[in-house]
Formats: sequence, structure tokens, C-alpha cells
Amino acid sequence: QVFVAKRIDMTSEAWQMPQGGIDEGEQPREAAYRELGEETGLKPEHVEIIAESDDWLPYDLPAELVPNMWGGKFRGQEQKWYAMRLIADDSAINIETDHPEFSEWQWVAMHTLPDIIVPFKRDLYAELAKRFSSLAIPIHD
Repeated sequence: QVFVAKRIDMTSEAWQMPQGGIDEGEQPREAAYRELGEETGLKPEHVEIIAESDDWLPYDLPAELVPNMWGGKFRGQEQKWYAMRLIADDSAINIETDHPEFSEWQWVAMHTLPDIIVPFKRDLYAELAKRFSSLAIPIHD
């Protein structure tokens, strides 16, 4: 199962995994832990990194969103992705952070990611599901 959350500023049923920018002087792995904490309340001791993307994966914003995002300065992002395993209980997850970004969260099957993500990130999430699919453990009822 994969953690996804619904952005607090979106009216649609679009979900995403935690993500964010890298501060000046910060390493990608440090940023991943920081963003995870800022968005989910999880601390490094709650998770273990089990994989990372070999390269940076890009996505482009739709042209109509470019003026409204990041002050119109950028047309997309390149992202380094980390797969983390939660080693704490779900109770460690707290999206009611100091600056909440999400209104709700859920666990979903990895193969469903492209179907529930905002349309302009679907190719990216399909690529992530493909790259990290070997990490998924089948769940039997």
C-alpha cells in the first residue's frame, strides 16, 4: 500500500504522495525527510528509505496553471523520489501540522496511483509505480 493525501487547496478528488522543494544547501535525502515531517508529521525514526530514483523525474504544468503556480516563474519540476517504509503505527501520521497541506489521507494499491493523481502528473506517477513496483508486497485477504 502507498500513502497518498488530498491537497487542502484542491477542490477535485486528486491525490498525491508527499513531496516538496529542496532548500538551499540541503541534500535531497534531507529534504525528503523534512518535507515528510512538514506534510505528515512523520519523523525519520518512523520510516526507513528502501529505494530512491536513480535520476530526476520531470513533469510539466498545464499551460493554464503556469501563471498561477510558483509566481509564474516555472513550467514544471524535476523531482528525486524516495520509497520509504513506515515502521511506526499509522497513529504516527498527523496531517494536522503547523501549516497543513492535506485534508485527508489513505493507503492505496500502488498500481492505482495514476488513476487518482491530478491529470498532469499521471505519466510521472505511472513511471514511479513501474520503477518501485518490485517493492510492493501483495496483500492477501
